[in-house]
Amino acid sequence: MFETFFPILLLLILAVILAIAFAAISILLGRKTRIGKKGDPYECGVEATGSTKDPVPVKFYLVAISFILFDIEVIFLYPWAVVSRDLGMYGFVAISIFVGVILVGYLYELGRGAFKWD
Repeated sequence: MFETFFPILLLLILAVILAIAFAAISILLGRKTRIGKKGDPYECGVEATGSTKDPVPVKFYLVAISFILFDIEVIFLYPWAVVSRDLGMYGFVAISIFVGVILVGYLYELGRGAFKWD
């Protein structure tokens, strides 16, 4: 049994050793300067403005929900498509209900104007 899991154990040990080694090399050889605004948040070349307490628009949440909704749908449709012939009518009814629920979510977002980018 040890012979079976030895390669996995060896790989885990090697990964831990490399992670510790790379972190140590980074600490030892990296710059240690604390100049100016080094700790400030920075994104896409634009300086941060405003406060973290500013309200986030609802449109942001609608886009996030739509991404999760349709991403999960695709994840569940691929395995179903592979075994759809073996599932028969039960599988067809189950996936039809699933797609119906997804369609209701899509129509809800369409009605709320989540896809209008003006």
